[in-house]
Amino acid sequence: MIFSDQKILESIETGKIVIEPFDRNALGTNSYDVHLSPYFACYEGNVLDAKSHNQVRHFEIPPEGFTLQPGVLYLGSTQEYTETHNAVPFLEGKSSVGRLGIDIHATAGKGDVGFCNYWTLEISCIMPVKIYLGMPIGQLIYFAVEGDIDNMYHLKKNAKYTEKTPRPMESMMWKNKW
Repeated sequence: MIFSDQKILESIETGKIVIEPFDRNALGTNSYDVHLSPYFACYEGNVLDAKSHNQVRHFEIPPEGFTLQPGVLYLGSTQEYTETHNAVPFLEGKSSVGRLGIDIHATAGKGDVGFCNYWTLEISCIMPVKIYLGMPIGQLIYFAVEGDIDNMYHLKKNAKYTEKTPRPMESMMWKNKW
C-alpha cells in the first residue's frame, strides 16, 4: 500500500518520516518531490573494480547550470535529508526528468526502513542535457511495511551508507565479503 499525502503528513507530524527541508508545495497526491543539490561526483578511473574502493572527484553545479554528457556516470544527491521509520521509501525519477533523457538511479531506487541520510543519485543521460541546482529531480513514494522490524538500516552493523553527508557517496561494494 502506498502512502497518501495525508499519511505522509501524519508520519511527518509523528516523526516517523523526516524531510529536511520540508516544503508543503513539494507534496503530491502520494509522493514528495526531492530536488537536486549542488554536490556531484564522478569516478576518476576509466574502469571500475567491484572489489576496490574506486576514487571519485567531487564538484559543485555552478549557478548557471551544468551540462551532463552521455557515457558518464554522475553521482548526485538530493537537497533533502530524509529519515523513514515506518515505511519503505522508493525514489523514482520524475516523468519530466525522464522525458529529458535523464535516469536518476541505475538500480538503487528502494531505501530501507531506517534509512537516515541524503539520497545519492546515479545519474546518466542519453544526450547532453543542462541541469540546475534545486531543480525537481525525483519523487519519494512510501510503501507500508507489514509486521515488526528487528533490523532497522541505521542500526545495522554492516550498513555501508550511514555516514550523514550531503555529498554523494561512491559505491561501497568493496566492503562486501564474497
